[in-house]
Amino acid sequence: MRILLVNMPWALIDVPSLGLGILRNAASRALPDAEIEVLHGNLEYVDWIAEREDAFGVGDYHYYSLETYFAGVGDWVFTSALHGVPEWRVEEFTAQASFRGPRLDATVRLHRRSPEFIAHLTEQILGFAPDVVGFTSTYQQNAAALATARAVKAAAPHVTTVLGGANCDGEQGAAIHRNFPFVDLVARGEGEAAFPEMLRALAGDGTLGAVPGLCWRRPDGTSAVNAMSARPLPPAAIVGPNYDGYFDRLDRSVARDWVEPKLVVEGARGCWWGQKHHCTFCGLNGSFMEFRSKSPSVFRDEIFDLVRRHRVLDMFVVDNILDMNYVTSLLPMLIESGYDLRLQYEIKSNMRLGQLTTLAQAGLVNVQPGIESLSTRVLKIMDKGVTGCQNVRMLRDAATAGLSVAWNYLYGFPGETPEDYEPIVEQFPALHHLPPLDGVYRIAIERFSPYFNKPELGFGELRPARQYRLNYDLPEEELLGLAYIFEAAPQGIDERLGDRLRAAVDRWQREYHLSRLSYVDLGTEIVLVSRRRSFDWSVLRLEDPVEVAAFRLLDQPHRPAVLAQKLAADGADPARVTEAAVADLLDRWVRLGLLFTDAGQFVHVVPVAGNQELIRIAIAEPELEEVAV
Repeated sequence: MRILLVNMPWALIDVPSLGLGILRNAASRALPDAEIEVLHGNLEYVDWIAEREDAFGVGDYHYYSLETYFAGVGDWVFTSALHGVPEWRVEEFTAQASFRGPRLDATVRLHRRSPEFIAHLTEQILGFAPDVVGFTSTYQQNAAALATARAVKAAAPHVTTVLGGANCDGEQGAAIHRNFPFVDLVARGEGEAAFPEMLRALAGDGTLGAVPGLCWRRPDGTSAVNAMSARPLPPAAIVGPNYDGYFDRLDRSVARDWVEPKLVVEGARGCWWGQKHHCTFCGLNGSFMEFRSKSPSVFRDEIFDLVRRHRVLDMFVVDNILDMNYVTSLLPMLIESGYDLRLQYEIKSNMRLGQLTTLAQAGLVNVQPGIESLSTRVLKIMDKGVTGCQNVRMLRDAATAGLSVAWNYLYGFPGETPEDYEPIVEQFPALHHLPPLDGVYRIAIERFSPYFNKPELGFGELRPARQYRLNYDLPEEELLGLAYIFEAAPQGIDERLGDRLRAAVDRWQREYHLSRLSYVDLGTEIVLVSRRRSFDWSVLRLEDPVEVAAFRLLDQPHRPAVLAQKLAADGADPARVTEAAVADLLDRWVRLGLLFTDAGQFVHVVPVAGNQELIRIAIAEPELEEVAV
């Protein structure tokens, strides 16, 4: 059996496909005589379009791949090929597009060119003489994958076409299979077991009706839908990827000059926090929330084998959340390995400085802590399990540990009020030295999220997002099955305040590279150095023992009363640490931009100086102005 797995645009070009790498390994183990290859259709597209659009570059690819996901622009580019109409809804798209000028003109040109590219790619696919062609569909790959499956089936009806991936999970996969008859099979759920079983059935060993989650066609062409597996795969059954061929193909592509390639690795599936408290807006874990992680030694060996095989040290870890046991098991092994790894990982935002330092020592350079808000009340609405002060502590401690942070600010939650945002925005200037957020967004309703599954949480009437109505010629009831993103009546704050939040974030992003705040603890005194436009002091010395003790305690969030109690218990004169006196101190430090406060708690925002000798030199500079305290 000859099997070709295809990774279509708009998959990221700087990484191989984890899903196809896993399926390739799983299928090879189950069918050792099969010929299995991966066609990197995303790189084929880059090379093909770069010959025809001189100005097309990495920024353009990322625009259609990442930046326009919630608008479905990348998918629309391939709808002309999917529907066989070169001018498919060009007028409607032009009227709805949020952008104009050269970007709009280029998008329409790409749209008109896509049938030609699909014909080119189909010729390559059929040149492999495949028995089975499998397409992965995640994010904005759906229209391109469907268009190519349509072309393959038209040119070679004997070839079995298969679709799988995140866009095929649950009801989405069943809807695709019902509405696109040129797709023979849709694989839903985890593929390590189901995909090889499906291939064996195609080879005559078993029946398609017995493959969990599979959508297949009866003799009359109607869609049959098997029940999905009731249990997720155990950790030992999660297969590692085979990326052979990707790096060679990238080396032959114009994209090699655009990106630094990375590996993609997977240590766990599901979300241990979501098992207990499913964040209300999150649909990322799809059908299986149950958290499972590979043994630390198995995951370590997978990482090292890939590093040695491909001689690449940069990697994405796709786990939706870090297994906290890895901090004391896997990470020390990575530290001891001597490899100069550079990893990116999703973590929980309540991790402490010591843990973050271990992450950095193990090679992590970027973390995604799921911060989403600095308001405790909104975080509670999200069911995040953290406070605003803890999220600020994460930003501060990540800066101390040398980690960059990827985060966004979300709004539009049922029950939120302007009072959940205005006091936070006013404090942004005190945070300009900390890692800025990437953007501000009103939440979208995602399939599998509590907001999708529980109308009582505030979003009662849902419609498929506008992109689906534009990109597919299907009735509303079928779009409800196919869609991942949904629209609802706006909740929470209005766009006036949303725009104010965005403006404050824009300023943060501009000020970040010009802003500095750090401290050094010299034992009997604490010295702080600041360079932030909103604060007119440069050097601050805390020499009073009570203030030194208070600052140290505010490394963690405290309420004034608790802080006063701890200071008194630490031996301070009770008359100096009354709740009122402590409140006055906290108020003064807030005005100096040393503290963040929310929901009655305070935490200091000052990272530890990275080089204590440099801060001593800075203190001695005559042009730095020392503030009196």
